[in-house]
Amino acid sequence: MAVAEPAQRPPKAAMLVAQRIVRDALRENLRPGDLLLPERTMLEKYQTGRGTLREALRLLEFQGVIALKPGPRGGPVLQNPDASHLASTIVLLMQLKQAPFRTIVEVRSAMEPMISSLAAQRMSDESLEDLAGTIEQMREEIDDQHSFLDANKRFHDIIAWSSGNTLFGYIVDSLLGIMDGTVLGVDYPGHRRGAILKAHEEIYSALKARDPEASEARMRDHINAYERYAERKFPQVLKETIPWEQRFYG
Repeated sequence: MAVAEPAQRPPKAAMLVAQRIVRDALRENLRPGDLLLPERTMLEKYQTGRGTLREALRLLEFQGVIALKPGPRGGPVLQNPDASHLASTIVLLMQLKQAPFRTIVEVRSAMEPMISSLAAQRMSDESLEDLAGTIEQMREEIDDQHSFLDANKRFHDIIAWSSGNTLFGYIVDSLLGIMDGTVLGVDYPGHRRGAILKAHEEIYSALKARDPEASEARMRDHINAYERYAERKFPQVLKETIPWEQRFYG
């Protein structure tokens, strides 16, 4: 006797309204910073109640799609969502599954070499110039760990988005804020920062030469060196679960 599958729950009304708002914004070619329709107009357009509409707007605000501008000339303003919302969801799911920090390292070890190969073929001259700027910042501020790691994050971020694949960009961007492990106690002394700088210079040279194979190999060496460093100096950190309540962005 066949067992009936449980019926799927229909989407909430607020979610359906939120989806329609996004679809209409795309159809109308709205851009970040553009003001959406006022509440009264939305109520009529979407034939819904005020409570449902406001819940839909809160959903979009939580996802970073809109910001609610206060005041008589305010209202929902379209935003360009960053990867922090995805990062928060990933960390929450990892905590619920008790996935250790090593999980983040393994994902980036698998993805970033290939991403670097794509970037070598697709990166613009402007992005290469921005990449060089991160290396210059790392070189000049090598004694300032906070500034150094900020430039390190932007280096990998630029490469990910230069792959030409939006999903790669968002995934890597969402992981960058937690990859360095400082929130769990990983430290980077001067000699380690020097090694990171040298690796970035080699990756940059391969990217500038538009060499996909060398770019992939240099990035793999770089990520593998990080993993070996963490294994040797902070083996316990690799086993720890990252708490969702920890802020990585702000």
